[in-house]
Amino acid sequence: MPFAGSRMTEKPSSIVQAATGGVLMGLANLVPGVSGGTMLLVTGIYTEFITAIADVTRLRWRASSLIFLSAVVGAAASTILLLAGPTKTLVIEQRWIMYSLFIGLTLGGVPLIWRLAQPVSKSFFVGTGVAFALMVLVALGHTAQAGQEQGSLFLLFFAGLVGASAMILPGVSGGYLLLLLGQYVPILTGIEKLKIGLLGAGEETGLNWPVLNEAFFVVVPVGIGVVVGVVGVSNLIRWLLEHCRTATLGVLMGLILGAVVGLWPFRTGIQPQVGGMVKGQMVTPETLIQIEVEDWPVRFFTPSLGQIGSGLVLICLGLGATLALDRFNTKSSQSD
Repeated sequence: MPFAGSRMTEKPSSIVQAATGGVLMGLANLVPGVSGGTMLLVTGIYTEFITAIADVTRLRWRASSLIFLSAVVGAAASTILLLAGPTKTLVIEQRWIMYSLFIGLTLGGVPLIWRLAQPVSKSFFVGTGVAFALMVLVALGHTAQAGQEQGSLFLLFFAGLVGASAMILPGVSGGYLLLLLGQYVPILTGIEKLKIGLLGAGEETGLNWPVLNEAFFVVVPVGIGVVVGVVGVSNLIRWLLEHCRTATLGVLMGLILGAVVGLWPFRTGIQPQVGGMVKGQMVTPETLIQIEVEDWPVRFFTPSLGQIGSGLVLICLGLGATLALDRFNTKSSQSD
């Protein structure tokens, strides 16, 4: 499944190149608006990554594919484990700043999808319109239920599956889709707890099992969803791009454009009140002090002129960063 703009190399990538792509993919999966697939394109290992996944899922145990995937996945997992905590803190405490940046990063995927879709046809615009409308409905539904999400194993599994599909798709951000599902902060919290538990923080020796048990409740269903997504969804998407390429790319364009609606930056968390609902449970004086900041309901606020101006600057910075990466990839592919 060749992609315009991807680097078709005849020799296998080095371990360093694979690990670099894995680090960038890990960062992309932490940041809503940035696509892991785009980062693999930038480092020139996208085609090899797709091929290696196909080999493994079809039980073709080639040493080169296993070594390559180990380097990419290991680097991505390590990056996510180390940086999940700081990223979650920034999103919670600097929401409008981070969301403004995410909007720019999201819009940066538009030129990439547009280039892949050439020559466009009616099916492209139909797919764009349908996907855009669906994303708007999902974003509005999520906004209306902010702070009301009830955590469930199925939702965490589904979040992992969605995130995995975004690892394969250039231009689609898994982090953003997790935001829409209300699972972005819970998953980052679970990953941070996993790190704390593995380091044994709070214990004199060994692992911190109470913290690990809390982390496993999140990480295990998400991990299963990721595996199912990589094995199933990625192959389905490959089939769609081979047989319904233009319409599928149109859907991807609609997902990107519709993502901006759900990333409206000017909102903030508000402390719950006694008698209110958080995660499907009524707040009592006893439970109020136990509610974490990341679980506070969110409301919109009227930004100042300074915030509007700063938001526009951040949007331009995010857009410029993604466009710069896309330009670098295009020049690299042309030189090969």
